[in-house]
Amino acid sequence: MKAEKFKSPFKGRSLLNWIDWKPEEISQILDWAFQVKKESHAGEVHQRFLGKTIALIFEKRSTRTRSSFETSFGEEGGHPVFMSTDDIQLGGKESVQDTAKVLGRMFSAIEFRGFKQSHVEDLAKYSGIPVINGLTDDFHPTQVLADIMTLKENFGHLKGLSLCFCGDGRNNMARSLMLICSKFGINFSVFSPKELSPDNKILEICAPFAKESGATITVSDKISVVKNVDCLYTDVWVSMGEESLKEERVKLLQPYQVNKALMEATGKPETIFLHCLPAVKEQEVTEEVFESSASKVWDQAENRKHTIKAIMLALI
Repeated sequence: MKAEKFKSPFKGRSLLNWIDWKPEEISQILDWAFQVKKESHAGEVHQRFLGKTIALIFEKRSTRTRSSFETSFGEEGGHPVFMSTDDIQLGGKESVQDTAKVLGRMFSAIEFRGFKQSHVEDLAKYSGIPVINGLTDDFHPTQVLADIMTLKENFGHLKGLSLCFCGDGRNNMARSLMLICSKFGINFSVFSPKELSPDNKILEICAPFAKESGATITVSDKISVVKNVDCLYTDVWVSMGEESLKEERVKLLQPYQVNKALMEATGKPETIFLHCLPAVKEQEVTEEVFESSASKVWDQAENRKHTIKAIMLALI
């Protein structure tokens, strides 16, 4: 039995973030995501990963990322191997560099979900095989591709849309959304307290992309920043590894909760709500908004699978 052919100019490339990817390249992967979603809903069965293997390294817990990688790779005939930090020596008894060299001789690709961006970069540098960033403290590229897919499903286009991230403007989601929005000409804003504003480095990275695409980037602690936006987006207030800051963070971010009043402050009844999940309801978002017709979180969650499958087809 032979694997089905899938032509892609990106074979052998890694996805560590979207910085070095051209907008048209990301658009191509997005098109493939729509293709595989259509195939899935039609009940089609394909075997494009037959004979392939992928190492799934998880330092951080996961529902959507792990489920997306395992199901989409397995359904296409490939063999995913899950590895937690309890299963391998990564960065402990064995260096990341040495682990990368071993995995590169045994697998077709590697997915890494963990803390340090340097770890996923070293895996890509030394393994010699495609490496996909399933989340680090700095970036979450697979998530934001699903977010962009959900926007396009709802509005039919991307350029000229506006998205506002509400909450901790320093976190990996705010950074990654700023990056991909600036590539696609989506006006991006952050509604957060000054203490949690995005760092200058990510602003400097995104500025030339925004200039080229015609997007604007705005950071503000004023509620007026949500006026006329097409999408309000939020994430948990306490990221993995910051649990000790919970009380302080909740108090600081309470005014930035996505609730009915904030949705109404956009002035647009067609504004949608997105959340990368898991959500702590009645903290960053109220139950009322989360379960409303404006909420597209379940479509967004499903799109994780289709975009991740498209990414793997593109790279492996």
